[in-house]
Amino acid sequence: MSGPRQSSQPASILEIRGAALHRGDRELWSGLDLDVTPGEFLAVLGPSGSGKTTLLRSILGLQPLSSGSIRVGDRPARRGDRRIGYVPQQRPLPPDTSMRARDLVALGVNGTRFGLPIPRRDDRDRVDALLDGVGATDYAHRPVGLLSGGEQQRLRVAQALADDPALLLCDEPLSGLDLANQRAITTIIDRRRRQGAGVMFVTHDVNPILGLVDRILYIAGGRFVLGTPDEVLQSRVLTELYGTAVFVLRAGDRLVVVGAPDAGGTHAHEHGDEGHAGVHA
Repeated sequence: MSGPRQSSQPASILEIRGAALHRGDRELWSGLDLDVTPGEFLAVLGPSGSGKTTLLRSILGLQPLSSGSIRVGDRPARRGDRRIGYVPQQRPLPPDTSMRARDLVALGVNGTRFGLPIPRRDDRDRVDALLDGVGATDYAHRPVGLLSGGEQQRLRVAQALADDPALLLCDEPLSGLDLANQRAITTIIDRRRRQGAGVMFVTHDVNPILGLVDRILYIAGGRFVLGTPDEVLQSRVLTELYGTAVFVLRAGDRLVVVGAPDAGGTHAHEHGDEGHAGVHA
């Protein structure tokens, strides 16, 4: 497990106070107080439908809270805040997408300007640097529709890093990727964290990032628990959270959770199975 990364406690880049969210008549969670500091890596775990992605949407200013407040730096959360980078889940682009890889990254650099973006030398240099930073230089001029899922995901990370964000929100960014690409994407995100960005990383599989995680926010059944991996990934803690017997087992260097109910069933699973509740470790 990673240790503290700052010699003194830095100011929070993200501050959530008394937050609650509802979906229709159902309360996803309430009473959430959370701070994310520069250089901190926070994993967000929980079964499907527990409100993990909705939390990210609220931080992005796309979904209002039912109650409570969210501040990014010194301002309330708002749509289009360029201090936040967002990495979505990998979804293949259509094969006939003709946009080049560098054009996709360029949208993160100049895509928010009014009117048609006019390429500038500084922009081209920035796109080149971003492509190099995610290891995508060799296919910069290829149509994105012809790239692999891992290659496309590297470009999405480059987009998210275009403005040197202080907060990086990652929503299942490793889903559907093979082990080599999972490691590559994780390394790129961790590099940005080491440069001072706070990271919130939503995942069903904590194993690929377990050595990087400072704290875990685990949401299930309208409740949550927050703490270090050693504090949260315990049979006793998850049994209390789920309200049913749950066992956290270690298999080599991986964690396996047995008995966590999700989608009406009870399963033995590793983190990483989309259909199961999420302390896949």
